[in-house]
Amino acid sequence: MGSSQGSTISTNVVGIVDGSSTQKKVPYIDSLPVYVKELIAGGAAGGFAKTAVAPLERTKILLQSRTEGFQSLGLLKCLRKLYKHEGFFGFYKGNGASVLRIVPYAALHFMTYEQYRCWILNNYAGVGTGPIIDLLAGSAAGGTAVLCTYPLDLARTKLAYQVKGSAVSVGPGVSSINGKPAYSGIRDVLTSVYREGGIRGLYRGVGPTITGILPYAGLKFYIYEELKTHVPEEHQKSIVMRLSCGALAGLFGQTFTYPLDVVRRQMQVESLQPAFEGRTRYKNSWDGLTTIVRNQGWKQLFAGLSINYIKIVPSVAIGFTAYDMMKSWLRIPPRQKSVSTS
Repeated sequence: MGSSQGSTISTNVVGIVDGSSTQKKVPYIDSLPVYVKELIAGGAAGGFAKTAVAPLERTKILLQSRTEGFQSLGLLKCLRKLYKHEGFFGFYKGNGASVLRIVPYAALHFMTYEQYRCWILNNYAGVGTGPIIDLLAGSAAGGTAVLCTYPLDLARTKLAYQVKGSAVSVGPGVSSINGKPAYSGIRDVLTSVYREGGIRGLYRGVGPTITGILPYAGLKFYIYEELKTHVPEEHQKSIVMRLSCGALAGLFGQTFTYPLDVVRRQMQVESLQPAFEGRTRYKNSWDGLTTIVRNQGWKQLFAGLSINYIKIVPSVAIGFTAYDMMKSWLRIPPRQKSVSTS
């Protein structure tokens, strides 16, 4: 009997070493390719972080897009008015589209960041191995993720822009938001926008989005990884450390690129504003920036920034922390630090 047990143990050990079919106990997680694990970790982190700050995200969009009745309200008053009009679930209006977008977005963002990072290290050794790699890889990953998921961001913004209290009846059983038909869901938004403007309509506002995400995503990864290098080795896995580094990374990165986010939001919802029906308000990102400053004042470029600070601190902090923890849970190998010797 002892001999039989020893034989079984030996067989299992051999199976582990040579990868033969005799090993039956390899966990399913360990059999997944690394890039699949990175997709899972990034998607889970993004969805968790986005849902945690959904009420602040909804409020920020209402302030950015100058929704009727919300232009001059502060954070608390805006939240109270939103709750009065739509109840608790009003805080999460558009969050379904937001999560539907952020899961593939975050999955692609984190996974492509890791892949771009390895590619740069292996092909451009002259760039070095410091945080500058994170800046370049993060920027490229941000652009890739945006291009793949932008229509869902457009749908999320249009849904979040609608406020029940501003609906006007235009007939039996029919309502409108500022003179425009209300969207019933993500699919309705996408089909309606595509019917009106085709593929170009689905990517309305992508210009300032790309312009803003390249420096923002790069700075976010750069600052996060740079801050971690100054943390003592014994505290590298501390949740508090990860949350702090992530919060500062989001804070600095968002400050530099926020005006472009305002332009993007206003371009996305312009078709819902009858005052601009029939003509394009902004030709491009620069035209949007100058027009807003001329007609609405330079302060409008930072409308909702205080809320964004409150939102971005937990959002980026939770996102980075959740991603690092998911990587540990999925047993993803440590990040490559230098050029591969293979």
